[in-house]
Amino acid sequence: MTNSDHSLLTEPVSPPEVPDAAIAMIDDEGIVVGWTHAAQQLVGYAAGEVVGRSAAHVLPPSEDARRASVFSEQCRAQGGWSGTAAIRHRDGHTLSMTLRVSLLRGQDAGTRWLVSVTDIGSLSSGATGGPVRESLLARAPIGIVVYDPQLRCVWANDAMERHDGIPRHRRFGRGLKDSLPAVEAEALKIVMRQVLESGSTTVHEYRAWPPADRPREHAYAASFFCLQNADGAPLGVCAMTVDVTGNRRARERLAILSEASTHIGSTLDVMRTGQELADLAVPLLADHALVDLVESVPFGVEPSARTCTSSDRAQLLRRAGVASVDLGVLELPWVREEVVHAHPDSPFSAAMRTGRSYLEPVVDTHSGPWVGHDPVRVRKVRDSGVHSLMVVPIRARSCVLGLALFGRSLEQTPFQEDDLLLAEELVTRAALCLDNALQYARERTAALTLQRALLPHRVQGGAAVEVASRYVPADADHGVGGDWFDVIELSGARVALVVGDVVGHGINAAATMGRLRTAVRTLADLDLPPDELLAHLDDTVRRLNDEDADVSDPVPAVVGATCLYAVYDPVTQRCTMARAGHPPPLIVDAQGSVTAPDLPTGAPLGLGLGLVPFESVELELAEGSVLAFYSDGLVESRGEDIDVGLQCLATALAKPGASLEELCSRAMKSLPAQASADDVTLLLARTRALQPTHVASWDLPHELVTVPTARHLAARQLRQWGLEPLVTPVQSIVGELVTNAIRHGGGPSRLRLIQHRVLTCEVTDTNTSQPRPRHPRVLDEHGRGLYMVARMSRRWGSRSAADGKVVWAEQDLPSTAGAL
Repeated sequence: MTNSDHSLLTEPVSPPEVPDAAIAMIDDEGIVVGWTHAAQQLVGYAAGEVVGRSAAHVLPPSEDARRASVFSEQCRAQGGWSGTAAIRHRDGHTLSMTLRVSLLRGQDAGTRWLVSVTDIGSLSSGATGGPVRESLLARAPIGIVVYDPQLRCVWANDAMERHDGIPRHRRFGRGLKDSLPAVEAEALKIVMRQVLESGSTTVHEYRAWPPADRPREHAYAASFFCLQNADGAPLGVCAMTVDVTGNRRARERLAILSEASTHIGSTLDVMRTGQELADLAVPLLADHALVDLVESVPFGVEPSARTCTSSDRAQLLRRAGVASVDLGVLELPWVREEVVHAHPDSPFSAAMRTGRSYLEPVVDTHSGPWVGHDPVRVRKVRDSGVHSLMVVPIRARSCVLGLALFGRSLEQTPFQEDDLLLAEELVTRAALCLDNALQYARERTAALTLQRALLPHRVQGGAAVEVASRYVPADADHGVGGDWFDVIELSGARVALVVGDVVGHGINAAATMGRLRTAVRTLADLDLPPDELLAHLDDTVRRLNDEDADVSDPVPAVVGATCLYAVYDPVTQRCTMARAGHPPPLIVDAQGSVTAPDLPTGAPLGLGLGLVPFESVELELAEGSVLAFYSDGLVESRGEDIDVGLQCLATALAKPGASLEELCSRAMKSLPAQASADDVTLLLARTRALQPTHVASWDLPHELVTVPTARHLAARQLRQWGLEPLVTPVQSIVGELVTNAIRHGGGPSRLRLIQHRVLTCEVTDTNTSQPRPRHPRVLDEHGRGLYMVARMSRRWGSRSAADGKVVWAEQDLPSTAGAL
């Protein structure tokens, strides 16, 4: 850390770091010459009752002589003494105390003894009787200085010189400004004057630079006591100083690690996580920080553990994070997101291969095999002034994901082992975030791949509609959702348009989407009306919930979905639609006017609300109308009402004459700038009208003699269309379908031929039962009709109609037929 960074040193000093004791000053004869208010509070004697008398006055009577002897002999022999002692309180009871006696030296070779006394009871571990916690005074080297009322040094112990490196002879008779920086000296003078005036004890923390053999700046906690004479007047100030650099450094590291827990890994973007690591390290730990990831990692691919360590060839890295106190100082050969080429013999490649950190307190850019082979990087390092370097591999689950480099240039103190430990802890936390991001990226890639595989790769509307679509997956934080759309060609040139949204995100939502899309296609082949199709789909979703329910889970997961299903007929230009909790479509006419049909909402699928039936609405659409089907991700955003999104979408679509692709692009541009929290799906369909010349229909009486007439009418129409090659098979199909209608129906029938991409032959009757093909035996005279229809058609089927049913069959058009 730099000298100017005081942000982490403003917390109050914790009590265990500060000497908290009663203080007395004793001369060589054992006479008390100075007393403190804290001593009076502890043993009950005022300064006038103790100063000028022997220190034995506060010892129990039976131990006076022995204690005085112990003090005298041991203190002189050892230059001090510490231990426990029994102290007599003024009211007569005995206190168990810890004592520390320190030798003070004066300017004229005189000596004094400073006695600090602490009540053992206040240091006990609690009421449970645990072991007594040793006072910091008894185990830490304490620097002691006594100042006169003018704040000039008159007494000091030897430990103080070890704290700040100032010899005693340069300290006596001088003030604080001769031993501390001006700012710190002035702050301490203010504190000491307050102590002299109030007689209280005060704790203060300050910084100082120790001797040259310890190049780091140190933090000190000092307790200031007012020494009183026999009259209770201030005799001077005693300062007892403890070096708390280690504890302070530990708190700084805890603060940095606390910052790491909130600032690293804020997203699931591996590149951003790398930049967050670099940003946090500067300037709290280093002047410059670089984060390089194995090239595959930013793309969501984890390098294998075998590749990480077994290859002798240096891996390609991609720069993910760059931070510096001055980016102009550190001109890099590679910038963020560029590929980094590390020389195989460099310490960077070694850290990648071994997975072990590398500390170079003093950077050597003049020797080593990589220096000559990597001149670009060496020159940049020299120019930057980086003099100390740490290289820490980013490891996760036995695999190296990249490297973090930390350098110092402005901060003159080289990196040490404790700095490396802190850097490794920071990188470990970042590695956990990167690993989480990689796992999520793999899951998201799998879900996205699955969803894209399940979505239609190419949608076609046949003769009914022109279509265009867009699909945008949700952002990385929310994951791929279950949106889908589809365009299904139906019989009679009709088309089904579908859009849906499965609740939730991830691979399960994508898989459920695929199951529902398949179910919709299967139901669409039955030619069900939209409301009936949604009712069957609702049953399907509920069965899926029942099948997937975990009996051990008290709250089973429920699959829910919304869906909008519409069928458009280009012959009648009518569109029938129904929805299950999905946003309604928008309809844009040829003049660019946008409306939303009054379509009943319906309940979402799979929520057990099937008692409320779905309702279909039929609309007549002019040719060239645009139907816009979308998911809620297109119109909903955080902090805005859905009406705002609908208005934006309507504005984007209101452009007469624009192509569908252009309209899709305009709609996508209406999305918010930030990535969407949900999938975005848009399906546009511009309606077409089938020309009357391509449709022929006849009402047929309910008589078998009508069959030859129907065959003749069909053959004549085919010749008019230029489809002579289809006359024979179509006559056979018409004969069978009309015969079945007359035999099994109860009223007049209708024959219709539709020429579009294929030729469709339809026969309508009043019987609502659906036909089923039979497999007749050899001697059976009936049952071969539908079997023959199936053999002669590209496909066939039936669907319900308002007053019966429609049986249809399709024929491929000859290659010579004119296209529509």
